[in-house]
Amino acid sequence: MAYDFQVTVDSADPHTQAEWWAETLGWQVEPQDEDFIRDMVAKGFATEDETLIFQGRLVWKTGAAIVHPEKLPSGKPRRLLFNHVPEPKTVKDRIHLDIWVGDERREQARDELVARGATFVTDGRQGPFTWCVMRDPEGNEFCIS
Repeated sequence: MAYDFQVTVDSADPHTQAEWWAETLGWQVEPQDEDFIRDMVAKGFATEDETLIFQGRLVWKTGAAIVHPEKLPSGKPRRLLFNHVPEPKTVKDRIHLDIWVGDERREQARDELVARGATFVTDGRQGPFTWCVMRDPEGNEFCIS
């Protein structure tokens, strides 16, 4: 049996990361239900300290997600969750995203991402395949090819 899954990324600022990655991938930030959050606080299931105002909206402090604009046939979303962690990133990621933009658009995509806060690390090549190694604004590695 095959399983659906989401990828979770540890983050110092999950809401800003979600906005950055949503724009990068052409995905959407998953909305959070302010009424539900207020209700959970009012009923004692959560505290005000577990919330924050981000871009004028009440959200859970612990995380933010982005979703592909089209759901899978199963109805499940393709989803990246950015989860708040207190510790900073200190070593290379053991897993990373590869974004396929095509050879003809790779350099332009690299420059656009750098202008938006990414860092170019190096170019890679194996046989006929080429890519750029990058870091997002929090230092997480990803590649564009």
